[in-house]
Amino acid sequence: MNLSLFIIIPLVTAVAVMCCRGLRQARWISLAGSLGQLLLSFVLLFRFGQERAAGNSSRMLFEYRHSWFAAWHIDYHIGVDGISVAMILLTAVIVLAGVLVSWNKGPWSKEFFSLLLILALGAYGFFLSLDLFTMFFFLELSVIPKYLLIGIWGSGRKEYSAMKLALMLMSGSALVFIGLLGLYYGSGHSFDILQLAQVPISAGVQRTFFPCLFIGFGIFTALFPLHTWVPDGHSSAPTAASMFLAGISMKLGAYGCLRVATYLMPDAAREYAPIIIVLATIAIVYGAFATMMQKDLKYINAYSSVSHCGFILLGIGMLTRAAINGAVLQMISHGLMTALFFASIGMIYDRAHTRMVDRLGGLLKVMPFISTIFVIAGLCSLGLPGLSSFVAEITVFIGSWQHPGTMYRLATILACASIVITAVYILRASAQTVMGPVKDPQFSVLTDAAWYERLASILLVAGIVVIGVAPFWLNDLLKPGIDAFMVHAGQTGLLK
Repeated sequence: MNLSLFIIIPLVTAVAVMCCRGLRQARWISLAGSLGQLLLSFVLLFRFGQERAAGNSSRMLFEYRHSWFAAWHIDYHIGVDGISVAMILLTAVIVLAGVLVSWNKGPWSKEFFSLLLILALGAYGFFLSLDLFTMFFFLELSVIPKYLLIGIWGSGRKEYSAMKLALMLMSGSALVFIGLLGLYYGSGHSFDILQLAQVPISAGVQRTFFPCLFIGFGIFTALFPLHTWVPDGHSSAPTAASMFLAGISMKLGAYGCLRVATYLMPDAAREYAPIIIVLATIAIVYGAFATMMQKDLKYINAYSSVSHCGFILLGIGMLTRAAINGAVLQMISHGLMTALFFASIGMIYDRAHTRMVDRLGGLLKVMPFISTIFVIAGLCSLGLPGLSSFVAEITVFIGSWQHPGTMYRLATILACASIVITAVYILRASAQTVMGPVKDPQFSVLTDAAWYERLASILLVAGIVVIGVAPFWLNDLLKPGIDAFMVHAGQTGLLK
């Protein structure tokens, strides 16, 4: 299978959109391109399953390599395992949903859809890359479109938020680049992930450059205390950009922490694990309490994302098989859940022109569909059984508890306790926003979701429910990749 299609299709679609004459053409071409990406991701899932069922146990499937800059041993090297297949599928779902909720995007619609598609291109390239320099290239490709989407189409303090996001993410990229150079010179001049995995990297190199890589990627995934771009960026971004920022961009960092920092430098990962666990636990608890103080729906979801991404880092830091599996499940679950949350908040704001909880109320009577998906997103956030977050979080908790040591058990207990706090702010926000009488008489004439908004919401809800009710197919997809990770990390004796 030609994995380069995941890069070609968004690029061609973005160029075609820029050549359109108006909104109608731009949105239909964007829809066709994003739908093509989703269909291609399902084909990849099917073909990947066929190869594994046929006994192909290669570390990566559908590999392709082309020399890009031979003097520096930089290749365009791509391939997939189960983890990257899952992340590609998540990206395709959120991109399609983002295009649909932006169906009536007003000024500069061509530019908006083109930037959204370039973001998708960067994400696909990042998840496909097996060359660290190529991966870094695609990581950087996803930063500037975020700046423009927020700075041009955002709301509130959009210029400040866009600048803060761009500067912090570029700072993270700078740390990542330093770490990649350290790996390159410390491993015999190679950027290839599969080759680096076979090369013994000295303890000094690992100890020095692991923090650069983990912190650099961690900034993208709201590593405490470098998370402050998240509330401002999410709250000011347009709906589709918020969906992509929380659903995909934050997962680029988590994927990098797992695939690059922890996988290639396992000795340093074990050495720094206590620090990672402490920071992740602080993020989980702090994010939950900070969310309780918010009155703006977008800020509620943004601070909640800080807390939920803490579960990802907690799972990675624990370095047990179940915890790593839970971290990857949380990446996917949080991506779907937070995209649905931002979509519903955007729909409410487009109609009520406010996101303040104390000004809303009784929306279930006038917008039953939007209110229902808002509640579903909230229930998923608090970990209701039958939805994807329950599967992901309980897997993280099980893996964390199986790690011996008082500190690890205490971190697990605190992380579990945060669920109670999450339930408080989610149930309170849901009750004040959609329940009770209609507070403002002007809200009585508000319209419910249009067909394109319903389609986007149903797509995201379907993903949440499918994973929550039947997670076994996803576990089977992830298992070979996680097993290979654990073997390389030398932790298989810790947990089967």
